[in-house]
Amino acid sequence: MNVCVIGSGGREHSICFKIKQSKKLNNLFCMPGNAGTSEICKNLNVDISNFNQIYSSIKKNSIDLAIIGPEIPLVNGIVDFLEKKKIKVFGPNKKAAQLEGSKIFMKNLCNKFNIPSAQHFSISSVEHAKTVLKKMETPIVVKSDGLAAGKGVTICNSKEAALIDIISILNGKFTSSNQVIIEEFLEGEEASYFVLTDGRNFKQIGTAQDHKRIGENDTGLNTGGMGAYSPSLLINKNVEKKIIEKIIIPTITGMEKIGCPYKGILYAGLMINKGEPKLIEYNIRFGDPECQVLMMRMKDDFLELIESTINNKLDNHDINWSQHPCITIVAASEGYPEKYENLQEIENLPNNFKDKNVQMFHAGTIKKNKKIFSNGGRVLNSTVIQPTIKLAQKKALELLDDVNWKNKYYRRDIGWRAIK
Repeated sequence: MNVCVIGSGGREHSICFKIKQSKKLNNLFCMPGNAGTSEICKNLNVDISNFNQIYSSIKKNSIDLAIIGPEIPLVNGIVDFLEKKKIKVFGPNKKAAQLEGSKIFMKNLCNKFNIPSAQHFSISSVEHAKTVLKKMETPIVVKSDGLAAGKGVTICNSKEAALIDIISILNGKFTSSNQVIIEEFLEGEEASYFVLTDGRNFKQIGTAQDHKRIGENDTGLNTGGMGAYSPSLLINKNVEKKIIEKIIIPTITGMEKIGCPYKGILYAGLMINKGEPKLIEYNIRFGDPECQVLMMRMKDDFLELIESTINNKLDNHDINWSQHPCITIVAASEGYPEKYENLQEIENLPNNFKDKNVQMFHAGTIKKNKKIFSNGGRVLNSTVIQPTIKLAQKKALELLDDVNWKNKYYRRDIGWRAIK
């Protein structure tokens, strides 16, 4: 089978790494990929916002299956487009992708099927916002309804700050939507729970915990993620039972009932407080960098699992995991998530072919004249499986310490809660 992974980040590099191990694979492509994916598959230089270009490249390269990495093409309907062209594709269709594409859609689903989540209000005007804010306690969570590249959520410590943020969203701060919701602030610890579903059947496909803040001790600005580890220590058997019964099953059955059957990866962002889970948000694809640790720990043929999902035969499979934990540490361009310099040469990268339990996944990199340069905010993901999380952290840091790169920045405390 000829397979193409669509996307260019660390998530997509790790998916390519896992798919490359499949016995079902003939040729592997990544569209557009990065310097790391070019080592294990053929990169296709295609604008992934242009669906016609994607289709032309798929036909030209005799690609049988497309695996969609990022959320934007999914929300914009890439699955519907390719299915009409008789191309097999992995991911939810446009209607189902509203679970991430519209926070209001997700909240309405929670209300309809009694899925535990934060109390919320959809705001229609500035006057409406003022009225609602009077009833709320601080901190207050303000969210843009649509996709906002990880910048659509603000935790406001005062009602005045919340109103300013609400007004900016109503006035078009984000191009995806000028609708806004406000929520109560949930206490607890965040965790990520992933399932693979064919629309009716589902399998747990890993737990992870990520570190969103740029600074050590989880301080500073929010980012796309500065590191992650798996499994999450917050999700024990009792908590998992509650997640499945109160959140996952009502979502999958609910989506089918409202005419939006969901196929693909369903990623629940959760808040766990005193053993009780609440849904913060849904993502319609793997998280990044959580995907990196999950792809390393999964023992099964991921391509086979994807095929069974597309063919509605997921119930025939079990998913097995390495007993050892995995950690990934993100190296970013200094200055991220604000201003940073691109195109800085990166030297002394480790050999990814030496040990499949030790990988340097590329995110924002580009290759020019056989040299590798930084090309984004988050650039590398040092990802390691070891018998303990402390040993994994130590090895991942050693790999990054050895990399020569002028403006590299990374946290040295990823996994600190698990180690503590």
